[in-house]
Amino acid sequence: MKMRAAILTTTSAPQPFAKSKPLSIEEIELDPPGEGEVLVKVGGAGLCHSDLSIINGDRPRPVPMVPGHEGAGEIVEVGPGVHDVKAGDHICFTFNVSCGRCRRCLEGRPYICERSAAPRAVGALLSGAKRLRRNGQELNHASGVSCFAEYAVVDRGSVVVIDRTLPLDVAALFGCAVVTGVGAVVNTARIEPGCTVAIVGLGGVGLSGLLGAVLGGAGRIIAIDLSDDKLGLARQLGATDTVNARDADHVERVRDMTNGGVDYAFDLAGTIKAIETAYAVTRWGGTTVSAGLSPASASFSIKQGLMVTEEKTIKGSYMGSCVPVRDIPRYIALYQQGRLPVDRMVSRRVSLDELNEGFDRLQAVATVRQLLVPHMRH
Repeated sequence: MKMRAAILTTTSAPQPFAKSKPLSIEEIELDPPGEGEVLVKVGGAGLCHSDLSIINGDRPRPVPMVPGHEGAGEIVEVGPGVHDVKAGDHICFTFNVSCGRCRRCLEGRPYICERSAAPRAVGALLSGAKRLRRNGQELNHASGVSCFAEYAVVDRGSVVVIDRTLPLDVAALFGCAVVTGVGAVVNTARIEPGCTVAIVGLGGVGLSGLLGAVLGGAGRIIAIDLSDDKLGLARQLGATDTVNARDADHVERVRDMTNGGVDYAFDLAGTIKAIETAYAVTRWGGTTVSAGLSPASASFSIKQGLMVTEEKTIKGSYMGSCVPVRDIPRYIALYQQGRLPVDRMVSRRVSLDELNEGFDRLQAVATVRQLLVPHMRH
């Protein structure tokens, strides 16, 4: 079938992207779903920092590709061997497909499925196939999803059936921002009611983490960011304290107000400065969790002796340590009950033709979460 999609043809394009246009909007071909795959009409997709990291070259991926990993839509057709979902089902994409049979999947950790890494690295679906073409030439998939397009063919394991009453553009948030942020707090860290928490970085993932801390009963939630506007939104969403990271003494202020540091600090920004701040504001015996993806070449160093004598824990959190088929419906139900108001972080909705400008806004840290509505015309 023919469809419109965004194609990333080059990385590290100069800014503004509105001028250099690393994303070209073209009509391309989409092959029908193969064995164990489904065809989805995309209803919404989030503009995530992970997408920006590919576009600006921080995290290299094979191009040309159709980006987009956070999204939701409606199943249009199922391929051979798919019997547990059907046309008409509303779904949320998951950006790390799980095979259900490897050691990690069998131990209840499908978010780090061993079989999915190799095909994803070469821009393929779990089967090793590629269903996207431009003038007959294969295009690469992004995280097995590629939802910056009107339609997507994905592996059955890349979709979770959701409540049909949830608007699909809002549903997109649950594919990455919500599972990553909320999950880092409640799954990876398993915070306790009454504990002290610091959230470093207030993008879509960070604000989701803040909402997760509220949900988990944290007694004190300190939001840290460079933007006063985002700090204001954090206060509206439940932060008890806010600190601007531009202030030279921001670490000392957090340690002073918490009598030595917080129980749990979360780097949800994806920069080395953010994890350094998170580690610095963690108390002795506390835990630092990092769910942000910094540039591939970046590294984080600590004084090993102090880590031992202060008995701090550093944990990575991928996809919020979520089991998508379990957690996405739960988080959606909490949203519908008004207990996880993730729609509050939506900054604007954009069409395919506005994607380059949208990533300019994201690079400039001038927005929280923008939603692409692929079938909307500019």
